[in-house]
Amino acid sequence: MNKKVSLGITISLAAITAAITFVITMSFSLNLFNSKVSNVKEREEVYTKLSELDSFARSRYIDDIDEDTLMTAIARGYVNGLDDPYARYYTAEEYATVKLGNEGYRIGIGCTVTEDGGYIRVVSVEEKTSAEEGGLLAGDIIVAVDDVDVLSIGYQEAVAKISGEENSIVTLTVRRDGEDSLIYCTRSRSEIKSVYSEMLDDIGYVSISEFNALTFQQFQVAVDTVVNAGAKGIVFDVRNNGGGLLTSVNEIIDYLLPEGDIVKTTDKSGVSTIVLTSDKQEIKLPMVVLTNSKTASAAELFTAALRDFKGAKTVGVNTYGKGVVQETFVCSDGSAIKFTTATYSTTKSEVFDGVGIKPDFELAASESKTDIYPNATLEGDAQLQKAIEVMGTIS
Repeated sequence: MNKKVSLGITISLAAITAAITFVITMSFSLNLFNSKVSNVKEREEVYTKLSELDSFARSRYIDDIDEDTLMTAIARGYVNGLDDPYARYYTAEEYATVKLGNEGYRIGIGCTVTEDGGYIRVVSVEEKTSAEEGGLLAGDIIVAVDDVDVLSIGYQEAVAKISGEENSIVTLTVRRDGEDSLIYCTRSRSEIKSVYSEMLDDIGYVSISEFNALTFQQFQVAVDTVVNAGAKGIVFDVRNNGGGLLTSVNEIIDYLLPEGDIVKTTDKSGVSTIVLTSDKQEIKLPMVVLTNSKTASAAELFTAALRDFKGAKTVGVNTYGKGVVQETFVCSDGSAIKFTTATYSTTKSEVFDGVGIKPDFELAASESKTDIYPNATLEGDAQLQKAIEVMGTIS
């Protein structure tokens, strides 16, 4: 039996539905409006505060104000106010250097260095570079750069001072066998060698020092070399690797692992996005990963991915614990700001940010073994020796 509904009831129901829709829409719009008003108000308070401080300083400060210095300080202060440990503000000059490094190049003299008692110790010297031509040797201690004592400006600033401008000359005061001498080197642009490999008997050893835009090309050559040499397994060394580009580590992970969704990011709203789906191509060999407390960020993602999808064992100590993504935004004047925008992890495990990755075989480094890259040797490296031992247990 069909029931008839009067036109009046239909109109009433339509009106009620419209009213409910209107209320919901207005409620959403009001919340959005209040949010925007609040945001505008907060921004206005920031600008008002800054204007007030600027007015005081310009009217009463005894010295002249350097506008460039002031603007840089304001920008750095803003970034510091984000309370993001990985946020950075770069001047145009600083960002140019960072961008060059991300692209896989550097301006320098052609040597790898480390800190030693506050000074700069040369770990290795690359062939056919200004450092080699100038007579710099592994083991040399650089105590001054352009007549400025390294201890007085600090290790990091001294290393940056060596980089300098392309085609310019840097004067190094080098201490060797207790005697100081001057070495002159011309700064030039060179490709960063971020991957090193060799055969340790029948085991391939591949060290990755960072992940930049050229790392995958070097990595592919390194892995193919040890595979073609008959490697029965590969030890990947990411000790002291502080990370780098997510795009770079994703290329490397894809090259090693089987088909499937591998890496995801999660934004501030909790929305997850797959950022790496590996293809069918993979390297079908047993793998072990060496880690330490300076293994961070993309290097930790690399470790987690090999563990989760390849069954790779890890040897060393707990990693740093940086599982967040930073994006860089370039300003109109060439300066840039970088801050955290998401977390990342493999699709099989939890985010390791603030926790790190605990190794399967925990073992501290030998005190006598301080140089990990690029001087690979089994002698004195208990962690590498353990990795070779573990490799023998993987079928």
